[in-house]
Amino acid sequence: MKILLPPSEGKTPASSGDPLDLDALSAPDLNPHRHTVLTQLKQVSGREDALDVLGVGATLADDVARNVEIDSHPCAPALLTYSGVLYEAMGAPELVAAAEANESLAAKLREVHVFSALFGHVHGLDPIPAYRLAMKTELGQLGKLTSWWKPTLAQTFRVDPAEVILDCRSSDYRAAWPGPKNQVVTLGAIKENGSKRSVVSHWAKYYRGDFVGRLLADERPLPQSHDELLGRASEHYEVEYAEAAGSKPAALTIVLRD
Repeated sequence: MKILLPPSEGKTPASSGDPLDLDALSAPDLNPHRHTVLTQLKQVSGREDALDVLGVGATLADDVARNVEIDSHPCAPALLTYSGVLYEAMGAPELVAAAEANESLAAKLREVHVFSALFGHVHGLDPIPAYRLAMKTELGQLGKLTSWWKPTLAQTFRVDPAEVILDCRSSDYRAAWPGPKNQVVTLGAIKENGSKRSVVSHWAKYYRGDFVGRLLADERPLPQSHDELLGRASEHYEVEYAEAAGSKPAALTIVLRD
């Protein structure tokens, strides 16, 4: 099973650690592409219009300035570098700490893939620095990164035909690598109040992280089929499941009632 996560907009800079080494990351066939994006990001981030190009406000100027020297900053495991609701609900720091003495858990964390505008994708324990770059950005000569990464990821992110793929990503990152629809299961959450249903972004992120954290912390192996995945989710939540139809993959939805 593979678990696909979006990156967080906010990231936690490491206080210590080695600087970025692309050769230390998984998926080494992506390194030429990572180097290309890294070079463009450093150039764009040093321009006067960097905030506009990267689509951020003045309050994030320090983050953009950090991009200029990104490859000299210390790195930490991806699951510690990314932050926010999903990663907090997942219990990422506790999982990474426990994995140091638990190879079975470490192997699970290497099946967690965070899709990234800078790196294409990294697994949960890959050492990366904090950076500021979104997949929807039009970056210098590369254009929109969703489109730029898509053909590369189609060729390089390979999955076994029997694998289940739990997809917790947002639309920009799904567009960069949709995956085989008969294997992908998207995960979402809705709130129900009487006959009214609504999607609340905060809670969708929270419950995606919560469920992923439960799967990883469970002593059992990760689910090996859609039915097993549905069964695991049903142990903790009220859920609905929709089979793949047309161009849409299967969907697992956590139902929250007021």
